[in-house]
Amino acid sequence: MINRNILLYWRKALTLEMLLGCAIVVGIYFRILNLGSREFWYDEVLSLLLSAGQRLQYSLPEGTPIALAQYTTLLNLPSEGSFANTLQGLIRGLYKGEPHPPVFFLVQHFWLRLFGNSEIAMRSLPALWSIGAIAAAYGLGRKLLDHRSGLLFAALLATNPFYLFHSLNVRMYTPLVLWAILSVWALLEIISRPRWKWQFAFVLSIAFGLLTFYLFAYWVIVLAGLILVLDRKHWIQHAIRMMIAGLLTLPWAVSGTLKQLRNADLDRFGVREGNSAFLHLQDLFQTVGTQLIVGDWATSLPTGTIAIAGLFASVGLGLAAIYLWKTGQKTSLAVGLGMSIFPLFLAFCVDVLARKYTLGFGWGRALIFVLPGCLLLMTIAIRQLKARQSAVALMLLLLYLAIDVGDLTLRSRSVFHQVAETVQLDSAPTLIALDSQAWGHVNRLAYYIPSTSRVDLLAQPANQLSTSLRNALKKASYRRVIWLESAAPVWSPPATAQERQQIQQVLEERFSIAKTQPLLGTMSLDEFQLKLYQTAQ
Repeated sequence: MINRNILLYWRKALTLEMLLGCAIVVGIYFRILNLGSREFWYDEVLSLLLSAGQRLQYSLPEGTPIALAQYTTLLNLPSEGSFANTLQGLIRGLYKGEPHPPVFFLVQHFWLRLFGNSEIAMRSLPALWSIGAIAAAYGLGRKLLDHRSGLLFAALLATNPFYLFHSLNVRMYTPLVLWAILSVWALLEIISRPRWKWQFAFVLSIAFGLLTFYLFAYWVIVLAGLILVLDRKHWIQHAIRMMIAGLLTLPWAVSGTLKQLRNADLDRFGVREGNSAFLHLQDLFQTVGTQLIVGDWATSLPTGTIAIAGLFASVGLGLAAIYLWKTGQKTSLAVGLGMSIFPLFLAFCVDVLARKYTLGFGWGRALIFVLPGCLLLMTIAIRQLKARQSAVALMLLLLYLAIDVGDLTLRSRSVFHQVAETVQLDSAPTLIALDSQAWGHVNRLAYYIPSTSRVDLLAQPANQLSTSLRNALKKASYRRVIWLESAAPVWSPPATAQERQQIQQVLEERFSIAKTQPLLGTMSLDEFQLKLYQTAQ
């Protein structure tokens, strides 16, 4: 009897609002807890190099060894030079070697000046962007429907595996979700009561979005469509606000965008083998599956598996839309579809017409701004389930949390820490022979290996490494050589069996192998074969 009364008490006490609030807290806690629990991956260390304003000082490794510490200094703010010169170097670095607009890197630069370049410091800013997006999700959900809807929308965004990963990622994708949500929330507030603060938020969210990621232009079209559906009679006033946002981006569009076009490498989006119609559909479903279900597990799963997950998720979204139409939720349905299905369809059509494959780029991160719309559509549908809404919401949140916990605990992200540990086993002069010149690999070695270690780096494509290594060993005396063979050298093909044998022969002329260790991360970019060669003691 007592146990039954206790169960009844907790059933009444644990309301849906409390469970959603707990999910939001857990999502934020995961972000804070894991700020420093994983290594920088390939693109993150590039963000650090650019944010430090040192891109122009970086040069490709040549055919002779170089002290690794020389690259380490490039991952810090310049020790000499004025603040203005550093910012100028940052902008010029974006002109020369980056296809993305400047806002993310400028803000990250100021954060770097305040808190340093540690993993925790660099990731704390994206985490704050994501917390802001979670708060904005609550505001949009409450404005569109009610308080409980706002909580559910915020909880889904806080625990969503895809957004959780990007909330701990020093790249420009995290704030895009904030700008997308804030722009629609501001639009709804302007339609009901055009206060200056919401007009200001509307204009800035569009401008910041465009100056963070060029594909945010899709979102501007989304906003134009929502205006025509929700408030057509005031379209001129809305158009003026959007024009003001466009004018704010004009200086960079004229001076920066044209210069960055050469950095975009658009050819990589057009080379795919197979039936084009099938590939476009695969990209579409892969994006939906990654964003709504798989998260960063996409880097370890077959493309077909992700696409199947996306197919089921897409069917679910379609059924939700049909259900909402039948229940008369036409205004909220228009917002949900406008923020999710419409931009996906728009990007899909552009890819088909342009014969490009941008939709599925980066496991769906190029269109991360459609994620809140998909979650909002799910929120609206769940809220219409009345008595079953608590059970469905709880099941979905538990699924997200289970995927989150698995990703955070079961997957190794410590590849370059292991290289650093091998280096620090001995203080003897060491040469690292790397069969890749990719700056993500080089800079991660420089970041994680202490600058006090006596380490030189020889980074060359696999077909040139054996010759360069032989010449290097003739000119300098090393007691140890660490050969890092990359599974994905990025800028050159992986080593062939013959090239591998040639490198091995050069090393065995002077050294004996002491250690062989496979290094595995969450993607092919993090797969290496470490072989430690050393002289006899």
